[in-house]
Amino acid sequence: MKVHFIAIGGSVMHQLAIALHRKGYAVTGSDDEIFEPARSNLQREGLLPSDIGWQPSRIHANLDAVILGMHAKGDNPELQRAQELSLPIYSFPEYIYQESRDKLRVVVGGSHGKTTTTAMIMTVLKHSQRDFDYLVGARLQGFPQSVDITRAPLIVCEGDEYPASVLEKRPKFHFLHPHVAVITGIAWDHINVFPTFENYLEQFSIFLDNIEPGGVLIYNDTDPVLKKLVEQHPGGFRRIGYGIPAHRIEDGITLVSLEGHTGRLKVFGDHNLLNLHAAFLVAKELGIDSPDFLDGVAVFSGAAKRLELVKASPQNGVSIYRDFAHAPSKVKATIQAVKTQFPERQLIAVLELHTFSSLNEAFLAEYKGALDPADKAVVFYSRHALELKRLPPLPEEKVIAGFAKPDLTVIQEKEELDRWLMKQSYKNVNLLFMSSGDFDGLEIDTLSGKIL
Repeated sequence: MKVHFIAIGGSVMHQLAIALHRKGYAVTGSDDEIFEPARSNLQREGLLPSDIGWQPSRIHANLDAVILGMHAKGDNPELQRAQELSLPIYSFPEYIYQESRDKLRVVVGGSHGKTTTTAMIMTVLKHSQRDFDYLVGARLQGFPQSVDITRAPLIVCEGDEYPASVLEKRPKFHFLHPHVAVITGIAWDHINVFPTFENYLEQFSIFLDNIEPGGVLIYNDTDPVLKKLVEQHPGGFRRIGYGIPAHRIEDGITLVSLEGHTGRLKVFGDHNLLNLHAAFLVAKELGIDSPDFLDGVAVFSGAAKRLELVKASPQNGVSIYRDFAHAPSKVKATIQAVKTQFPERQLIAVLELHTFSSLNEAFLAEYKGALDPADKAVVFYSRHALELKRLPPLPEEKVIAGFAKPDLTVIQEKEELDRWLMKQSYKNVNLLFMSSGDFDGLEIDTLSGKIL
């Protein structure tokens, strides 16, 4: 197979390129910019383009497939050349489906929790020595890549609702056609793509339409929106609802019980217990029993930036976490998880508004009450982020009104945030950073070392 990647430097695209190269395919690619770690990863595999930039000459009639990344625009010269030659052009998820047509496909979708749920399933499968391929949206301990495509009979995919490519505007998870589907919950997001809640909800209905005949849907029936959607959907698939399993907290450690068996966890919070229950039900469909599941999930310490422990000082009762939370439902779940697990500690929460939705004044009301459990709360956003997204200035008073928290601290400069954090008292405290960005380049690891 001869495969060419347009925008090979993407965080997931380059990993698919490496996976196909290791499978024995002839892989080429182009991009107009390639950053670390993609550059080093591609160079190590001999896949780094010799010249940066778009080269239509790299597109020829002998190619079996052209894979188009999100970074590529509609006027991309390589894309135009591929269209002239009538070559098969695939978005990333379309090509994943082509590679997995003969596999059993597990797809985890939802507005929140899909990365962690997918990662839990992967961890348990690996512990059970099962042969499988995977696609997950974060770094995961024990897995060298976030994409692997081999000749395994099973694939586990995180299913994203964001558009697939410049040519294919439909959500990525519409292309994966699961035999075992999971929906973790529905909370409106991506308002630049889905301008109304009804439009966003429709994408999940279409996902249900695409479950393979005889398939199964595992869904969070504590989510009233999702529960109503599933109950009203006419599809012929089996339906299995799940909720928070029986559990208890002892000395800051969560113990969970499934079918009469109990295991200790490294992760915590109701949202992670929901994710775990979904992962368990998937594992059962794949023939893994509760004792084996609990043994496997006991080693799971979380995906990168998902309630990740950055640093801790046990003698002072201080822990510093970072989390990918950015949408309102994710922020609420993460805040509640930390407060419930450590009720005796003060919680300082720092949230960065970084996405198009979160920086949009009309969307801010969706965050109402999200930071209320925090003892001290900061909302940070940079003017640079607003400029990049071509949004108008966001007044501080609008942010405070949106969160409905009069004592909220609003900061727009990285240096000011650094100073504010260094002024706080840290004893018997959890400090929580939440963002899908990087706080305008704030070095959280370095800052955490200074704080402790």
